[in-house]
Amino acid sequence: MENGKVKVVERKDNVVMDKSYAFALRIIKLYKYLIAEKKEYVLSKQILKSGTSIGALVKEAEHAQSKADFLNKMNIALKEANETEYWLMLLKDSKYIDGKSFDSIHPDCSELIKLLASIVKSTKKSLGK
Repeated sequence: MENGKVKVVERKDNVVMDKSYAFALRIIKLYKYLIAEKKEYVLSKQILKSGTSIGALVKEAEHAQSKADFLNKMNIALKEANETEYWLMLLKDSKYIDGKSFDSIHPDCSELIKLLASIVKSTKKSLGK
C-alpha cells in the first residue's frame, strides 16, 4: 500500500475491471475505518454495497450473454458508481471523513464514472440505440 492507495497489478486488457477492483479495496478500507474509528454503521454499509458492486457488475459483464446484457450490466455499474459518489460527498459534508480523505478517493470514483459512461455510450452506439 502506498499513500493510502492499494497497489493492484493492472492488466492492459481490462482497465475498468482493474480500476473498479482497486476502488473496491479502498472502499473496504474506508468501511473498516468508519466502523472502527467513527462508529458509523448506516452510511458505511451503503457505501460498502455500492462501492464494491461496481467491480462485481463489471466482472459479470465480462461474460454477458449478449451485447444488450453487457450494456445493462455496465449501465447498472455506472449507477452504482454515481451512488457511491453521493455517499462519499455525504460522508465528507457530515464530517465522517475529512477533506483530505475525500480528495484522495473521490478522483478514483469520478474516473470510474467517466470510464463507465464512455463504455455505456459507445455500446449504445454500437447497438444503434
